[in-house]
Amino acid sequence: QPMRLKNVPYAPEVIDASPFVAAEPEKNRGHWQDVFAREAPLHIEIGMGKGQFLLAMALQHPDISYIGIEKFPSVLLRAVQKQDERQLANIRLLCLYAEKLPEIFAPGEISRIYLNFSDPWPKDRHAKRRLTAPAFLHCYEQLLAPDGSLEMKTDNRALFDYSLETLAACGWELTSVTRDLHR
Repeated sequence: QPMRLKNVPYAPEVIDASPFVAAEPEKNRGHWQDVFAREAPLHIEIGMGKGQFLLAMALQHPDISYIGIEKFPSVLLRAVQKQDERQLANIRLLCLYAEKLPEIFAPGEISRIYLNFSDPWPKDRHAKRRLTAPAFLHCYEQLLAPDGSLEMKTDNRALFDYSLETLAACGWELTSVTRDLHR
């Protein structure tokens, strides 16, 4: 069941006003360590939604720098509000499409990429939009550090199967595959 998007007209203003949202993220390409003012592994979540996962991870792992990416301002708004309340030093948020990642991050700059319950884009003609489509996988490969990793969670069997196929076809080594399918 896809998430229904409710337009929140003031979302862009709240997002732009937050000190935790990089206004011109391409200027930080290759220099995200400076944004966090420390040397630390950089983990990103693509399609972070309202930010529950990322905020929990940042609290549990203060030694890691996190960047949450969401393309819809109305969805990102809630994460921005939560982060503005908590003021966690190890989180930044971005409102942008995943296709822009190579403009935002330098090769090898990212230690881990999280894809949590991404839109499955069930129609075959939309396969290129899936975050595990070959074009995205090639992009991640460039941006991840040599020992970097991609972690994906989905409850959509078709997306899971598709992702296993594309990961194998693109030469990714699967270190662990966990199936927890509830019927």
